[in-house]
Amino acid sequence: MSMRATQTINTHRILGHWQANEPRPIVTTKRCARTVYKPSRATTNYAKVSLHQPKNNAEGCVNYLDKSLLPNSMVSEQATIGAIMVDPQAFMHISDLLLPEHFFSDEHRMIYESMLELDGEGKGMDLVNVVGRLQEKKQIEDVGGVSYLSKLSRAVPSTSTAEISNYADTIKDRYLQRRTIIELQQQLAAAWEADTGQQAVASVQAAANVLSDKAAKPKEFRTIREVAMSAFDLLEYRYANSGNEVTGIPSGYADLDRMTSGFQNSDLIIIAARPSVGKTAFANNIAQYAAIIARKNVAFFSLEMSAEQLALRMMSSEQHIDANRMRTGYMRSEDWEKATQAVATLGNSNLFLDDSSSLTVMEIINKCRRLKEKFGLDMIVIDYLQLISGNGRTENRQQEVSEISRKLKQLARELNVPVIALSQLSRAVEQRADKRPMLSDLRESGSIEQDADIVSFLYRDDYYNQETEKPNIIEIIIAKQRNGPVGTVELAFQKEYNKFLNYNRQHATA
Repeated sequence: MSMRATQTINTHRILGHWQANEPRPIVTTKRCARTVYKPSRATTNYAKVSLHQPKNNAEGCVNYLDKSLLPNSMVSEQATIGAIMVDPQAFMHISDLLLPEHFFSDEHRMIYESMLELDGEGKGMDLVNVVGRLQEKKQIEDVGGVSYLSKLSRAVPSTSTAEISNYADTIKDRYLQRRTIIELQQQLAAAWEADTGQQAVASVQAAANVLSDKAAKPKEFRTIREVAMSAFDLLEYRYANSGNEVTGIPSGYADLDRMTSGFQNSDLIIIAARPSVGKTAFANNIAQYAAIIARKNVAFFSLEMSAEQLALRMMSSEQHIDANRMRTGYMRSEDWEKATQAVATLGNSNLFLDDSSSLTVMEIINKCRRLKEKFGLDMIVIDYLQLISGNGRTENRQQEVSEISRKLKQLARELNVPVIALSQLSRAVEQRADKRPMLSDLRESGSIEQDADIVSFLYRDDYYNQETEKPNIIEIIIAKQRNGPVGTVELAFQKEYNKFLNYNRQHATA
């Protein structure tokens, strides 16, 4: 038997929710979709809300919310609609800010949608055209009739640019409040239904990021003078450092750095290869050089192997300790000395490892945001892209990988750091006589190529041909570089140490 309780609470009705210094909203006796507009007692309504024990927890979380009491500014909505009808130029100042969904009132949303249609057709948005369009769509009575539209156009407090912008800002602000409240209600329901606490947390984080994106203001135009001055400052910086060909984060490999000028901020760099060619070892070497030599803060996400396995590989490459002896435990006395030194060297760097085996792209983004806020962040490495979990909204893995690559590019831009993501290649490579990878071999998504600023492939001839003339040589094939040349760089590979070397110099610089 369900328990039932009744509680009377005082609530401000929609039209009555305004500041003391604001003009009162227009009121009519027309009963609209959500609100009764009455001239009297428009400021306060005393509503009885019946509270009851729901059939289940999730139902209670969703159904308890009375959406009619959500934050809104009817005054701002009315003023905006009226201002556009009086002065269509006002629309230019808010068109990139307001969407129909931002309006609380269904009536105002319908009116604004018709205005957008008229603007898209190159027609004026005055009272006559708006009324005509609503009549064509048989919506005129739904929005309060011609009389309501006429009152809106006659009662505009101000059509100044500043005031119109303020109205629009208020409308969007109230929309964000409503969306936050509704999203929290939905996430509360989802938390009840989640299989694990981690799923519940991940769902809330994803919702928070959606809201954050909605809250972001659109970028404004910048004058060419402003941009040119900024570009000139960048040019001066590069000139001051012209003795150094590397303007980004160095890889430690001279020929590669000459081709790329280092890994640039806001770039998404893809390193792709077939399994066991050396992707992880290469990424480890790059991360080590950045953290130890260049003194950068590096985040490394290892979805394939544990942090301890990764650290052992790094110790092997750092001090040239045979990886097989480390794996079996048959360590020599000199190996222990090297291992001790490797631990000290690695421990003195700002290299952060996360070996979560199942991460969504939003979890990676949130972890990077927190790391940047707490310690600072200069570079992100992800091993590897296809192991990132999808959001579950689609069963199409190709679409999921496309979404993941887009989000990683957005992350690079948001945090202004290079993001290096390892990627698998399709088996199509194996079907060709020349096994060197091509852009079409990127596995599961063509959008990886589109989103990436650099796409590089690793190719080892001795992986396919034991009689090769170039054993232990890896080709780094730069197949795409948005802001630089393409080409091939050769590196030496010491497999026993998980170590890549500058081929021409034959000594370690990474």
